[in-house]
Amino acid sequence: MQFIQNNIWMLLIAVSSGTMLLWSFLGNRLRGVKEVDNAGALQLINHKNALILDVRDESEFKAGHIRGAKLIPLLKLKERIGELERYRNQPIVVVCRSGNRSSTASALLGNQEFAQAYSLSGGMMAWQKADLPVEK
Repeated sequence: MQFIQNNIWMLLIAVSSGTMLLWSFLGNRLRGVKEVDNAGALQLINHKNALILDVRDESEFKAGHIRGAKLIPLLKLKERIGELERYRNQPIVVVCRSGNRSSTASALLGNQEFAQAYSLSGGMMAWQKADLPVEK
């Protein structure tokens, strides 16, 4: 008991960091977000005619995006979700810079009954690191 009293702050930091680490691994699954890596995204795009939905800002999009991507910034997705209605029954690969905004967008799409919304793991950073084509 004396050990706990003497080291309470260190124990709280350890528990907090462990919780954050666990959330980073399980958070998207608990929110119902499906993730796909570059290879999986390419399979969906090439074989299942998936829509690529880019949820970055317009300036980020103009700097480089996946060919054929549709831009709807995350902050405008709720009001513009009707534009995606015709894609409701096909795969949607959601892309952002690193995967954070696309996870949020995928969760929103899932809540709107878009059952095949996938967040691209690592986002455009992972796509470019894999030397996959980018259009400007």
